[in-house]
Amino acid sequence: MPHINLPPGHSPGISGLLMYRPETAHPLRELVEILLLGPSTLTPGEREIIASSVSWWNNCHFCHTSHGAAACVHLGRGSEFIDQIKACLPDEPLSPKMRALLHVAHQVQRGGKHVTEEDIAQAKQTGATDLEIYDTVLIAAAFCMFNRYVDGLGTWAWPEKERFMEIGEKMAHEGYMRPYIPEKP
Repeated sequence: MPHINLPPGHSPGISGLLMYRPETAHPLRELVEILLLGPSTLTPGEREIIASSVSWWNNCHFCHTSHGAAACVHLGRGSEFIDQIKACLPDEPLSPKMRALLHVAHQVQRGGKHVTEEDIAQAKQTGATDLEIYDTVLIAAAFCMFNRYVDGLGTWAWPEKERFMEIGEKMAHEGYMRPYIPEKP
């Protein structure tokens, strides 16, 4: 049950919150659109993995599962991939660069000052560019905010990861600028 009165029939997670206050919704949607789908040498799937991982580490079920579902769509994977993200992708053939960037993202999630010169040097040694490091840090920081926004206002989400695949399809194919309004369970 949300901590504030949202419009009747509000959507799960962040969607209902964005509809509650449209003047803040536009810049938040624009930020996530740029971070996850804008020009980058990191693929949209890789950026969704970062967003989903940070959200998992923050214990934000809605953001972890919805962005994990978007990663599934971008990468042509089934919903079981969401569980792989929870497990830190131990069996996935991720590049050393992606593993180093996920480490940087985890350090940001713990607190910005946890990112060390050694973490950045390791990422650069694996081929990460300054822009990829910048984007990783900003995605991680932004998702810490989004996770606290969603959970701090007590929004609802389905327990089953399979229910999120429709949201993942919409985010992957249509982007983040338009509201998503599913049926409530």
